[in-house]
Amino acid sequence: MASWLWLRCVVGPHLQRIHRPPDQSRPEGRSGRRGWNYHPRSLEKHTDSILGWVILWSLSYYSSPLLLCYLYRKGWFWLGRWRNSEYVEFISVLEETKKNHTPGNKKKLRCYDFDFSYWPSDFSWKEVSSPKLSKGGVSLLKPEPRLRGTADSILNSVRTLPCHDLMLYHCVHLFFLCSYLIAHSFGRRMLYPGSVGLLQKAMRPMLQQGQAKLIEEFNGQRNKLVACDGNEIDTMFVDQRKDGGPNGQTLVICCEGNAGFYEVGCMNTPLEGGYSVLGWNHPGFGGSTGVPFPQNEANAMDVVIQFAIHKLGFQLNDIIIYAWSIGGFTATWATMSYPEIQSVVLDASFDDLLPLALKVMPESWKPLVQHTVRQYMNLNNAEQLLKFQGPILLIRRTRDEIITTAGPEDIMSNRGNNLLLKLLQFRYPKIMTEEGVRVVRQWLGAPSPVEEASVYSGYEVDDDWCVSVLQSYQADRDVSFPWSVGEDMTPEGRRQLALFLARKYMRNFESTHCTPLPAAEFHSPWRL
Repeated sequence: MASWLWLRCVVGPHLQRIHRPPDQSRPEGRSGRRGWNYHPRSLEKHTDSILGWVILWSLSYYSSPLLLCYLYRKGWFWLGRWRNSEYVEFISVLEETKKNHTPGNKKKLRCYDFDFSYWPSDFSWKEVSSPKLSKGGVSLLKPEPRLRGTADSILNSVRTLPCHDLMLYHCVHLFFLCSYLIAHSFGRRMLYPGSVGLLQKAMRPMLQQGQAKLIEEFNGQRNKLVACDGNEIDTMFVDQRKDGGPNGQTLVICCEGNAGFYEVGCMNTPLEGGYSVLGWNHPGFGGSTGVPFPQNEANAMDVVIQFAIHKLGFQLNDIIIYAWSIGGFTATWATMSYPEIQSVVLDASFDDLLPLALKVMPESWKPLVQHTVRQYMNLNNAEQLLKFQGPILLIRRTRDEIITTAGPEDIMSNRGNNLLLKLLQFRYPKIMTEEGVRVVRQWLGAPSPVEEASVYSGYEVDDDWCVSVLQSYQADRDVSFPWSVGEDMTPEGRRQLALFLARKYMRNFESTHCTPLPAAEFHSPWRL
């Protein structure tokens, strides 16, 4: 037994923190509300320091650095663990949970923060038959649209390429190769900087602190989900169905930004509003494995929704999808794939990645950027959102410096405007004629809340009349969007309805892109 315990301590995972359960008294000498950081004893701590120097010293030898680094990362030199009662207790709980995956054992294991790769799986896509998965076990994304412009002509030239023209042939192949290399090297890291290991290492203390808060103050439950592509998705669930008031019966699934983690991301906004909340990390972020390409993102979103339904006990019409920034892609994919979802809230999101990618790349690279985005990183949020029939709320940051193409001082270059216009033009095409688009753009261009209200009142919008017109249309027809309401209406009436709908679908938040959204600004979308 002693030899088994010693071996498990040697090869076991790194332990970072111990979360004290709410019903457990604080150990003598410990400070803090509930949990405490794990402190290795002298032998374990000094072994760590000595090994760091040994590895540096061994760089002059031909193979020892690689070997020592591997052994060090695997924890095979942590000789003092078996004498540390806290670590011994942890490793015993971990082994017992692996053997017997009971709720009681999982509850004990959740009291520890350790290397997530050792965490047993809590849910797998294989446990349910998802209608969103293909026979091969990969969730389906919509086929990519044909490329347009210069890049399209280059690609089309391949079909008619003369065999003797080897130079052009090699140029086309070089074009494709460059596109692939850009996407899989700096392109992916620019798009999702949170997947870069150095950034995660720098943020580790902040992430550990945020995770401790969710677990120790909100009784959060950490779970590992296995997606259909084999990626392991790190999630956090806070259940407020008992004490969260009326909002606790609604689950908010949070989709983070490109450098966001559930530990310090947008989960706090709906939590403060009393909602039950499920957060998850992108593939390659935090404890999640994989790489955050669109297909992997969709696979992760799919298993998160399946987990919410089949393990947490929520119905689709109890779920709000809340996304910030680039999280709008997985949010709109979810609403497109699960149309029964209650509603979606998109904060500081955009309609399409391509204009934003072109903004930061040289003009001469335009054909290459077009092909790379459409082929490997096609975050076509607007196209996916238009397939959702339910309530939608867009939140626009008025000083957004990230999703504007001409700088934060030009509010009309905010791609959230394009998302709103595309949504209104699809749902209400007879209202959003040339006149309707013009007045909505005028409202969007107002530089302050006072001027925005001035535009609205200047057209004498009668909110009660607008509601009655829409309700009358809805009562007489049981149809899905797009609606034909407004086709027999005066230009004045269409202008009123256009402004009324714009203000219902979009709310302004006076801030920059990365400012956390206050709970008071988080609302359920408007329903007719």
